[in-house]
Formats: sequence, C-alpha cells, structure tokens
Amino acid sequence: MEKERTKIRLVIVAIFLIADVFIWSVVMRADRAGVLTVAFLDVGQGDSMYIEAPNGNQILIDGGPGASTLRALGGVMPFYDRSLDLVIATHPDQDHIGGLTAVLERMSVLGVMTSENTTDTGAYGAFEKIIQTKNLHRILARRGEKIILDQGVVLEILFPDRSTLGWDTNTGSIVARLSYGDESFLFTGDSPRSIEHYLVGKDGAHLKTNVLKLGHHGSRTSSSREFLSVVDPEYAVISAGRDNKYGHPNKDIVTLLEELKIPTLSTIDKGTVIFKTDGTSLRVR
Repeated sequence: MEKERTKIRLVIVAIFLIADVFIWSVVMRADRAGVLTVAFLDVGQGDSMYIEAPNGNQILIDGGPGASTLRALGGVMPFYDRSLDLVIATHPDQDHIGGLTAVLERMSVLGVMTSENTTDTGAYGAFEKIIQTKNLHRILARRGEKIILDQGVVLEILFPDRSTLGWDTNTGSIVARLSYGDESFLFTGDSPRSIEHYLVGKDGAHLKTNVLKLGHHGSRTSSSREFLSVVDPEYAVISAGRDNKYGHPNKDIVTLLEELKIPTLSTIDKGTVIFKTDGTSLRVR
C-alpha cells in the first residue's frame, strides 16, 4: 500500500514539474512576442553574440576564448533551453572559437557556419573535431546568403565573397548584417580596414546600421573614419576584456567615436549588453 502511495506521489510531482516547465515556456514566449533579442555576451577578451528571434529561433555568433561563454549564455537563455539553431564562427582565432567546442558538446546544435579559413592551433583542432564527431551540418559562408530566422528577421552575409583558405584569419572574418523592420545590427568579426573599405565600395548606403559591433575589439586595425561614417550607427559595441594585454579598445578609436558622436557600450564596463527591438524601436540594457 505504501509503495502505491509513493508511486502516486511521484506521478503527481512529475505532473507538476511538467506543468511548471510548460507555464515557464508560455511565459517566455509571451515575453518575447514580436521582440528580437541581440546580446553581446561578456566573455572577457573575445567575441560572442546571441540572437533570439521572436519565434524562438536562436543563433550564436562566435564563442569567446573559453568556458565563460556557457555561463554567459545561461544569463540570456531560458533555463530549460539547451539548443541552438545555428552557430557561426567568424574566423578561427581562439578568442572567437575557444568556447564553441564546449557549446557544441553540451548543447543541441542544428548547424555550423564557417569560412574555409583554418589555423593549426589546438583550439581550432578541438572545434573541428567536435563538428566531425557530432556530424554537424556545415554551411560555408558566402556573400548574398540569407538566413531567415523569422518573418522579417534576416541575417545576411556580406563577406566573404570567395574562399578564404590560406588568408590571414582576421581578414577572412565573416561579416553579417541582421535586420528586423527599421532596426539592424552589423557583426564584423575582426575585419581590418581593408575589408571595411571593400564593403563601403560594395554596399555603400546599404551599410547604414543601428548597432555596430566594432571590429577587432576596438583595435586601431579596424573602425576607420570612412567605415564609421557610412555605417553611422546609433550605438557601437566593444567586446573586450578588462585590463587586456592588447590595450583594447585603442584610445584613438575611442576618441574617433567621441568625435563622430557615436555612443559606445563596452562589455568591459557594462558586462553583457542586451538589445531588444520590435522592429520599430530599440531598447538597450
């Protein structure tokens, strides 16, 4: 008889747990109804950006240098969610892919986007190994490709427009622009000024974007005056680590941003920077 009561209690507990998860799921869907979330994660000296469309589709662009990315994701994803639709590695440097191996190991991921660019580092080797071990679908980035996350939510690849095999890793960075209604975000990896100049020539006024992730963590190798003037962002975001050995962001770049009156948000000062938009207005916290 006691066994029967125990079984009944367990069944009741299980029902309540399932109901609780369902309720939380409904609440989370209600919270993001019509809202796109873009989070620039605080991963120290590196890049990692999380995108969640109104319908719940999710993309992670880069994974920072290590384990901090999983912790940062825990701060922006629902506690019960352990999946991503797409992971994009802009280029194979450790401060962009070091944390992606753990993400791919511990989360369910439908596909991975990369360029042909490679390195012989341990971090890149581990990243490639987990892609092969889990037999993940790989997409090679090419200019003009569009990833439809939701109705009206589009991530478009602006660069590369050719194979980057054998290129300098920063020069071969994937550049992508996310748009939703009147609002947009530009992700530049570590693209140098030569690629910025190329994109200005290719895209001109179409580069105008509300939120710009500064190239190469605010280094002087990126963020030319010409590029910043054409993009003309409402906000520039710098993803870098406190007291990093590279001196990012560069003082000249900070001065240029001030001169151009571009408000700047940094993960050094703010931690994870989160934007939310319904396609007509932009909120930041």
